[in-house]
Amino acid sequence: MKKRIVTLLLAGLILSDFCPLACMAKSNSKLEVKKVSISKTHKMRKKSDQFKYDYINYNWWSNFNDDILIGYIDQAIKKNYSLKMATIAVDEYYQVVKIQFGNELPMAGVGFAPALAKMPGSTSADWNFAVPGFVNYEADIFLKNHDKTKMSKKDYEKALQDERSAYIGIASAVGSAYLNIVKLDKMIELQEQIVADRKVIYDLMLLRNNQGLTSTSDTVKANKSFIAGQTTLTEYKKQRNILLNQLSVLIGESPENAETLSRISFDDVNFSGVIPKEISSEIIAQRPDYITAEKMIEKAGIDVRVAKKEFLPTINITGLALFFNSEFGSLFTTKSALAALAAGLNLPLFTGGKRIANLRLKKDTYERLLNNYYQTNLTAIQEINNALTTIEHDDKKYEDTKLQSELERKDFDLSSAKYEQGTISMLDLTQLRENVLSTDKLVADQKINCLVDYITLYKAVGSQL
Repeated sequence: MKKRIVTLLLAGLILSDFCPLACMAKSNSKLEVKKVSISKTHKMRKKSDQFKYDYINYNWWSNFNDDILIGYIDQAIKKNYSLKMATIAVDEYYQVVKIQFGNELPMAGVGFAPALAKMPGSTSADWNFAVPGFVNYEADIFLKNHDKTKMSKKDYEKALQDERSAYIGIASAVGSAYLNIVKLDKMIELQEQIVADRKVIYDLMLLRNNQGLTSTSDTVKANKSFIAGQTTLTEYKKQRNILLNQLSVLIGESPENAETLSRISFDDVNFSGVIPKEISSEIIAQRPDYITAEKMIEKAGIDVRVAKKEFLPTINITGLALFFNSEFGSLFTTKSALAALAAGLNLPLFTGGKRIANLRLKKDTYERLLNNYYQTNLTAIQEINNALTTIEHDDKKYEDTKLQSELERKDFDLSSAKYEQGTISMLDLTQLRENVLSTDKLVADQKINCLVDYITLYKAVGSQL
């Protein structure tokens, strides 16, 4: 079945300077979350790490039926330093929200100022005591500070998606590295058999050459083939060591311990999940980069609104209370109290064009982010379609290669029967066995490639498989 994906309809887009992009409905989304305050959400994160496992869709990884792989992913979630930094970044943005919210509230302070002073005409110094208290509040009647808080919340929501993207990316990297190590284990095993057979062939050729039954040219070719096999084996081992080092770092371990990392046998690899033939457009709306682009447009829309409010006056209300007395015992009395309440309005009349330029800048930013949103949508469709197409063709290649391997094995069995009958030599049989081993290598390579393709699709859809 031809794989296809439906492009998201970007209907209802509002290009008003005061209104951000209208969010698309996602009522059927697997990631739909009830409206919960940022403060409550953050407290829940502190109590449990469940959100991390929700990010990576832990159930999907169980389709590999490999406890070792699951263990490495779990270890990466707990110990990977990049993931720790992503989580800390979320907390940083949360604190920024709290700081900005503080600007919406009144500021109050109190002080205590004892002073020893000698007045003119007096022969002695006297103590005086003052306790000032003040309250200052920027009357947010135009909701400018409130809008700035909403902007900081959008940054927090973006940080959450960046964190989610990091977790999905690390889980995918762990899975891909691990499976490729398992593949190389099998490739090395098969290549060692090929090298051993080529050594036998070379030794037989050398013996026949000494007896005058084989030309020196054929003997040299057999030696070259043997050396080439050793070179390929060395390359496989190098690749495996590199991947073991990579996996070590991904799970937060020192590469010095890379050689001790355990893994499943290739023959026991068994993926039991079902890979869909088509992907709903709703899945795109769940990708971290898509949600991030959406949040940044919403923030840019608010930013335009704040830029317009910069043309409006600022109103400050200040309250002052002062207790002053030379006797500390009589300090807090009505006779010692002084109170004042004042309000002030500030309206910049000339700022050298800065406010106008700032407004135009925010509008340009909004337009840029809107185009980024469109581009993100197209890129998401491309990545998912590419993954689906790759899976389709690689699965077909894998099935064909398995059939080829079965035929090579049948051919070798027939040749073995001929050898038993004495119609072909050991040299001929050994040369034919390499065909079986070579196709077994192809089967191993393509089987793991298919599994890595599934992980690529998992990442492209934001883990929502």
